[in-house]
Amino acid sequence: MKDKTSPLATATHTQPLGRARHLVRQYAALTKPRVTQLAVFCSIIGMFLATPGMVPWSVLIGGAAGIWLLAGAAFAINCLVEQKVDALMRRTAWRPSATGEITTGQTLLFSLVLGGAGMWTLHVFTNDLTMWLTFATFVGYAVVYTILLKPATPQNIVIGGLSGAMPPALGWAAVANDVPAEAWFLVLIIFTWTPPHFWALALYRRADYAKSGLPMLPITHGERYTLLHILLYTLVMIAATLLPFVYGMSGYIYLAAALGLGGWFLAYAWRLYRQYSDALAQRTFRFSIVYLALLFAALLVDHYFKFVPQV
Repeated sequence: MKDKTSPLATATHTQPLGRARHLVRQYAALTKPRVTQLAVFCSIIGMFLATPGMVPWSVLIGGAAGIWLLAGAAFAINCLVEQKVDALMRRTAWRPSATGEITTGQTLLFSLVLGGAGMWTLHVFTNDLTMWLTFATFVGYAVVYTILLKPATPQNIVIGGLSGAMPPALGWAAVANDVPAEAWFLVLIIFTWTPPHFWALALYRRADYAKSGLPMLPITHGERYTLLHILLYTLVMIAATLLPFVYGMSGYIYLAAALGLGGWFLAYAWRLYRQYSDALAQRTFRFSIVYLALLFAALLVDHYFKFVPQV
């Protein structure tokens, strides 16, 4: 027996589903998923480093979910504030806030819902210290960095980088209900990593940033000045990555990884300084993401290796 369903009827049934999927993807884009994933990954590393044992499942899942929700809310506010700037830049012109596909009111409501859900989740599954620290991080990124610093100073990414560096401390607080020196070492690593990471992007996207009107370092001070700062901050970052070993927080597995990965990053920074190209800047930016993930993974491996019974 032949299927008597007409193509028109099939389209009528599938079209609303297709629209719904598209809308979900558009709202998800406001949360900058790839950046959020890196932040949640760093927070999870902080959770595991806070205990010699395993993280309780409720804290692991609830903490990661709450941090993800509040990070997504902060990024949605960022998209809302910068919708006109995003519309001028090829890299961001596709964002639904820039195209107007999702309105200002819808974006604000979406952010409020995500933020409220994140606060509730952290309150229920972790502790109030984590909830308020994560909320402070939300304010730091969405208000202090996005509204006040980014349009005002070429050092915006340096000063505002503290908000983006907080995830390991948030994860640590979720497990320990405390933020000791070890957690702040992790924050310092990300804080010093952020300028060379972001300025590599800003260099090969400088035409976009010139159109945006934002005072990014390559625009205000030029290519050579920015390259020098990438090199210098890379050296500072490498020094910061050694603090966990110096303090006794980690051992030789992490030290080897920190020196090897740091040398690799420094080689990229030096090559950029000596012979710049947009292609090399793009490779440096991409490597910087891999670098941070591998460095924190090495911290985790080193941490649990210390608790393996020695024969």
